[in-house]
Amino acid sequence: MAPAAITLAADAPKLSSANTGFMLICSALVLLMTPGLAFFYGGMVRVKSTLNMLMMSFISLGVVTILWVLYGFSMAFGTDKGSIIGWTSGYVGFSGIGKMDLWPGYTIPVFVFAVFQMMFAIITPALISGALADRVKFTAWSLFLALWATIVYFPVAHWVWGTGGWAFKLGVIDFAGGTAVHINAGAAALGVILVIGKRVGFKKDPMRPHSLPLVMLGAGLLWFGWFGFNAGSWLGNDDGVGPLMFVNTQVATAAAMIAWLLYEKIRHGAFTTLGAASGAVAGLVAITPSGGAVSPLGAIAVGAVAGVLCAMAVGLKYKFGYDDSLDVVGVHMVGGVIGSLLIGLFASGKGQSDVKGLFYGGGLHQFWIQCAGVFAVLAYSLIVSAVLAFLLDKTIGMRVTEDEEVSGIDQAEHAETAYDFSGAGGGVMSSAAAPAPAATQSKKVDA
Repeated sequence: MAPAAITLAADAPKLSSANTGFMLICSALVLLMTPGLAFFYGGMVRVKSTLNMLMMSFISLGVVTILWVLYGFSMAFGTDKGSIIGWTSGYVGFSGIGKMDLWPGYTIPVFVFAVFQMMFAIITPALISGALADRVKFTAWSLFLALWATIVYFPVAHWVWGTGGWAFKLGVIDFAGGTAVHINAGAAALGVILVIGKRVGFKKDPMRPHSLPLVMLGAGLLWFGWFGFNAGSWLGNDDGVGPLMFVNTQVATAAAMIAWLLYEKIRHGAFTTLGAASGAVAGLVAITPSGGAVSPLGAIAVGAVAGVLCAMAVGLKYKFGYDDSLDVVGVHMVGGVIGSLLIGLFASGKGQSDVKGLFYGGGLHQFWIQCAGVFAVLAYSLIVSAVLAFLLDKTIGMRVTEDEEVSGIDQAEHAETAYDFSGAGGGVMSSAAAPAPAATQSKKVDA
C-alpha cells in the first residue's frame, strides 16, 4: 500500500482524471470480491448452511461501510497518535472532506482513497466467517464483526499503512494486505474457533462442499477482483509498480494453483476442482504483501511455495483438533505469513523500493523486520478476537443450539432455504420427492 507522502505546496500534485477513474474501477473490483467470497464459501458448505454463509459476507457490506464513514477511516488513516492509532476529526462522518481535496502526495481525491480502503475493511472480517460455518448466530456474528473491525482492523490498518504507524515506521513491507488483511483475518478465525468449539459431527459426519461449481465461480470472481485489490494499492502512481503488481498477481496465482494440484495428486491421487480453487486463492493471498517487491520469477516462487505449504496446512486442523470449517487459517493466515516473510528472501530492490532480500544480496535484515510485523499482528488479532468471542459467548451466546445446527442454520436463522424443489413443475418435484435408488443413496452429498 503506497504511503501518504507529504510534499511541499509548490510540488503538490494536481488531480488526475485518469488515476481517479482507475482507482474508482479498482474500488468496484475490490467490492466485487466480497460477493465472490460469499459464493466461494457458500459452495463449500452443506446445503443447509448455504444462505447463512452468503449472509455472513453480505452483512459486512452494510455494517463496515457505516462504521468506516463514521469513524473507521479516521482511526486507520487519520493523524497518527502514538504510532498505534490515527484520528482526524474532519474524517469523522467524512464531514470535513471536500470533494476536490486530494489525498496528500497523490493525484486522487480523498474520497476516492477512502472508498478504496473501505472495500478492504469490508472484506477482511468477511474472510473470518468461513472458519465459523454452520454454528454461529447471525446476530452474534454481526456484533462480533462490528467490534472486531473497530478494535482490531482499524488499528492494524493504521500500524501497517498509516503514516506514523509503528509497522510503517519500522519498514514492514505489506503492499496490499498480507498482514493487515490475511494474517489479521486468519489469526482472528483461529482465536474465535478455539473459543466456540467444533461443529456437531466434526471428523465423524461427511461435510463435503454441496456445490463445487459455486466454489469455482467464487474463486473466479476473487481472482478477477484481486487485480483491483493489488494493482490499485499503488494508487495510480505512474512509475511502473502497479503494472508489476498486476503481472505478479497473475503469475503467482497460476503457480500456486499448479503447485497445490501437483501436491494433491501426489498426496491424494487426484486433481480436484476444490484444490484448484483453493490453490488459486492461496497464491492470491501470498502475492498480496510481496508482489510490489519481487520480480515475476520471484512471484512464481512465492506462489509455488504458498501452494504447497497451504495445501499441507489445511490438514493440520484434523491433527490438532480445531474446526476451521473452510480452511481460513490454512489458506489466509498461513498464506499471508508465507507471502510476507518471503519478501525477506525474494525482494529484488527494483520494485516498490530498493530493499533487497537475502537472495539478492540484502542479507536477512528485511526478513527480521517482516517477522516483527507478521507475528505482532498475528498475536494481537488472535488474542483480541478470542477475548471478543469469549465475552459475546458469555453474554448473548455465539452458537445456535445443537438441534438448530443439525437441522440447518439457514432455516433457524433466516427462515429460508437455498434451493426450493417443491414448486410447480412435475419433473423437478417428482425427482425431488422420489426416494433415491438404494444403490445411489450412499453417494448423495450430505445436506
